[in-house]
Amino acid sequence: MKTVFVNPASAERKWYVIDADGKVMGRVAAKVASMVRGKNKAFFTPNQELGDYVVVINADKVLVTGRKAQQKLYYRHSGYVGGLKVDTFEKLAARHPTAPLENAIKGMLPKGPLGRKMAKNAKIYAGAQHPHAAQNPTAIDL
Repeated sequence: MKTVFVNPASAERKWYVIDADGKVMGRVAAKVASMVRGKNKAFFTPNQELGDYVVVINADKVLVTGRKAQQKLYYRHSGYVGGLKVDTFEKLAARHPTAPLENAIKGMLPKGPLGRKMAKNAKIYAGAQHPHAAQNPTAIDL
């Protein structure tokens, strides 16, 4: 048997669309991160970017279970002394509707340059419209 090595230039990469309306945020993020990383393919390689492109629509209507909407905290720092800022899920979603789902997906990807490159393959939109209709994305039901 010969080991098959697929390079990113010759890999076939597909486009998928996921409707997050009424879905739990963690389940959507786990599915998107897995597909962007390429773990759903037979030739998965952890050190290469061979995953698919995933478009997530209605990210502003994603749900969280329990009391996470009031209790889940998101931290950011300005870089100055005493510059720690804290937002709850509700406040962050009101200010930037796609940010909670983006943070969840980025947290499930590898850290470093490869993970940052993979995170760009997840296209997240707050509404039902997206500009990737020309790629003919396949709808995925969770």
